[in-house]
Amino acid sequence: MKPPPFEYLRPADVEGVLAALARDSGETKILAGGQSLVPMMNLRIVAPKRLVDINRVPGLDRIGIDGDWFVIGALARHTDVLKSPAVRQHTPLVIAAYRHVAHRPIRNRGTIGGNLAHADPASELPAVMLALDAEMVLHSRSGERRVPAERFFLGTFETAARADELLTAIRVPLVSENRRWGFEEMSQRQGDYALVAVAATFDLESGRCAHPRLAYAGVADHAMRIPAVEAALDGASPHEAAFEAVAAKAAEAVNPPEDVHADAAYRRDLVRSLTRRALTAAARR
Repeated sequence: MKPPPFEYLRPADVEGVLAALARDSGETKILAGGQSLVPMMNLRIVAPKRLVDINRVPGLDRIGIDGDWFVIGALARHTDVLKSPAVRQHTPLVIAAYRHVAHRPIRNRGTIGGNLAHADPASELPAVMLALDAEMVLHSRSGERRVPAERFFLGTFETAARADELLTAIRVPLVSENRRWGFEEMSQRQGDYALVAVAATFDLESGRCAHPRLAYAGVADHAMRIPAVEAALDGASPHEAAFEAVAAKAAEAVNPPEDVHADAAYRRDLVRSLTRRALTAAARR
């Protein structure tokens, strides 16, 4: 199938993009990599009246440090993020997750901002951004606002971004060398969406876990953290017995969906095993 007719715009700068979004914004979609949008249009799952192509807008693919934050432009291609020495140094958890994201042709065109704005509940990157305490930078003609990842992902393909807003960057706070991280995923094939994915981070302070973050994909209608499980890990010794107890608590806390790929019991078991593995890997780092 092919999409119904639509208007195609290719602004030269951010101001042009925002002007297009402000014009009957509910009928407009942003075209970045198009790896999710175009197939959905072809299947007529979505039928925007207008596409705004941002691929030639300068500055949206910048990767670098801004004060106490590490910034990844929303238009940065998956491949460029994966190959970036700066990303590897400052946000190695992103690199670990990217090894599971799609396949090379998709990574060559797809963008990190498009992935996050798409908000697929089985996608790895939203969970990673939750574990990193990232914030999303949104621009509209009214100005800029920054939304913490914890408040950004609302449901399946649903985010806190308004129809007239453009996601321009992702900001991740720089952390100390005491920060540990782990990422684990189970999918049917390499590059497929996750049945369950777990992103874990914590500091090591006086030999104990501190400021833990445990984020999950594939267990709800959007990526999620489990505060009660994080509280159970906070202050615990980074040993296998503690991680097993935390993992069991995580499995009890989720109510995962059932589909043709996996039932709820299997996903719950994955939550337990992958949480333990992610925490163990983090401790070893």
